Amino acid sequence: MLILTSKKIFTKLLRGYTGISIWPFIILRDSEHEIGKDAYTTLINHERIHLRQQIETLIVPFYILYAFFYIRNRIKGLRHFQAYQMIPFEQESYANETNLKYLATRKLWQWRKYT
Repeated sequence: MLILTSKKIFTKLLRGYTGISIWPFIILRDSEHEIGKDAYTTLINHERIHLRQQIETLIVPFYILYAFFYIRNRIKGLRHFQAYQMIPFEQESYANETNLKYLATRKLWQWRKYT
């Protein structure tokens, strides 16, 4: 896992977001110093959950499934942010981002619980 910080990516391409995981990188908008230790730790854990999801789906299928779930949610009539929040990968990550021991006990394919 490599952690990078880039304000340009988040001001030009990903407005409204604070982090993204693209195997094997975690790219964040802000540093720990800027957002505080607790928020930073939670954000890193959220993105680490995504990295685990990417590994178990063999990376490329993760992005295909992610897009599929988003598009399906939009077709159902959800607005952008709602469609994003209803992606099973995001639901798992948000539900467990504050549990720093989650990845040590997480079962394989756990994101499917949210489909």
